[in-house]
Amino acid sequence: MATLSDIEQQAVDNPSPYAKTHIGQYLESDGQDVEHPMADDLILLHTTGKRSGQIRRTPLASYDDGGDLIVIASKGGSPEHPSWYWNLQADPTVWVRDKAEFYEARAEVLGEAERAEVWPRVTAWNPNFQAYQDKTDRTIPLVRLVRV
Repeated sequence: MATLSDIEQQAVDNPSPYAKTHIGQYLESDGQDVEHPMADDLILLHTTGKRSGQIRRTPLASYDDGGDLIVIASKGGSPEHPSWYWNLQADPTVWVRDKAEFYEARAEVLGEAERAEVWPRVTAWNPNFQAYQDKTDRTIPLVRLVRV
């Protein structure tokens, strides 16, 4: 069985230059010095690639919801879900780097009723997510990350 250290060492970074920059800054500073508009709420989410089986690492803003983290599959209001979302749909075991802390979690996509309850809190926290929802016809999923 792979250790958390193994998971992080095996991780393949999101290929976007923007994401790669944030990942590098995050790892170098344990998330304390990242040039991102939501740096204080940024995590690194590690998922298992649906097709490749590789560990994929993506920087994401997260909303603290009673000790669990909520991540938003907005992809900037794109018409399609982000790759990391499809990965955790295929395998809900994920790993979270939250500043210097690194732990395993279970990803749970919120159902319609729970999403309706949480969505107003997310958009009050960051109104950009409502702007992203307004840009697309798809319902932007919310995912709860529960530490195991």
